[in-house]
Amino acid sequence: MSETLYIAKELISKKSITPDDAGCQDFLIQRLKKLGFEIEDMPHGKVKNFYAKKGSNSPLIVFAGHTDVVPPGPLDKWVSPPFEPTIKENILYGRGAADMKTSLAAFIVSIEEFLFDNPDHKGSIGLLITSDEEGVATDGTVKVIDALQQRQEKIDYCIVGEPTSSIKFGDTVKNGRRGSLSAKLNVKGIQGHIAYPELIKNPIHAVAPAIDDLVNTVWDEGNEYFPKTSWQVSNINGGTGATNVVPGNVEILFNFRYSSSVTADLLKERVEGILNKHELEFEIDWQHSGQPYLTEKGMLVDIISSSINEVCGFNPTISTTGGTSDGRFIAKLCDQVVEFGPINESIHKINEHVDISTIDKLKDIYKLTLTKALT
Repeated sequence: MSETLYIAKELISKKSITPDDAGCQDFLIQRLKKLGFEIEDMPHGKVKNFYAKKGSNSPLIVFAGHTDVVPPGPLDKWVSPPFEPTIKENILYGRGAADMKTSLAAFIVSIEEFLFDNPDHKGSIGLLITSDEEGVATDGTVKVIDALQQRQEKIDYCIVGEPTSSIKFGDTVKNGRRGSLSAKLNVKGIQGHIAYPELIKNPIHAVAPAIDDLVNTVWDEGNEYFPKTSWQVSNINGGTGATNVVPGNVEILFNFRYSSSVTADLLKERVEGILNKHELEFEIDWQHSGQPYLTEKGMLVDIISSSINEVCGFNPTISTTGGTSDGRFIAKLCDQVVEFGPINESIHKINEHVDISTIDKLKDIYKLTLTKALT
């Protein structure tokens, strides 16, 4: 068993359902202390965070990730218990196998091997680990970054270990993520008997043309790095349950995944302008969960791409697709943030897994990236 696989199995065996860390960070910290890292525990509420650093010179390259996982779902649907790491036909099963305990294991072993090979390397190495990425993400990485900003610390490069590979291991590196803007829209009408249309105001009918307008609005054209901004309805709720009553209101939940070509404030203004154009009586509650962030092609994108090529034999696609990640917080004080990790096909699913043959390839890519950045 490789050391990377051993650590991955140890981490998977810990039932760290968000925001519980279940001892994962203590296990990692023990390894890092042996390497001479200075450890700063930075808990907030029920969330455990730590920031570890070895060295004080620039450039500083930081590995970032999370120890928390999503709930496993129905236990009887798993091929083996989700917190008992199990290998079958060269596949490692367990909750967190892909998202992202294998990446954490690869962080540790890549650093250990790099330091052994390069005791006099330039620069510094850091780790930023949280147990609040899969949850509400209010007491995790964002709190650590706020603290680092307040004391004016700078991170030169950051690698987030999110599972970015799509069809085959190594095929995708994320160099940014779209912003996320959600809203709860409540459109008001007048409830009444369905047989007396002159006495009612149907809010579902009233909002329908506005929805059509919103669906057909081109919010932007995207750019070199981002696809066009997308507006999507996720829920529509209205009605009393009776077939002969028009409801007094309808509630609509929607979300923007938006590019760097627009801002959240501009999107809010345009939506409310369309609603007002249709003379709707409405209330709207906005929730902005993430700004878009982008690392343009340059030093970090180049060295991780070349490392992937050396290990896997091909160049990765550079992409900004997918949901949000903690990269959006780190980008506040780090100009170059990329995400790279295992295949994401099984994440959050029953029987989450990784191919064992990719585990040490991931470690090797991280180690090569360190070598290119710090030697």
